[in-house]
Amino acid sequence: MEIDKLLQAEIRVINVGLREFARDLEARKTPVVHVEWSPPAVKNPKIAALLAKMGS
Repeated sequence: MEIDKLLQAEIRVINVGLREFARDLEARKTPVVHVEWSPPAVKNPKIAALLAKMGS
């Protein structure tokens, strides 16, 4: 696809993870499909504890 055609094409988005990003796009009338997803590391208790410490 030529870059000019790409830049003129309708924007369509697949949002993976944070629902807030999809809501923001929806508010701007941008077509978006939201996919619920979280990193697999969260299922490991040790890694989940480390991530929780990093986020605080």
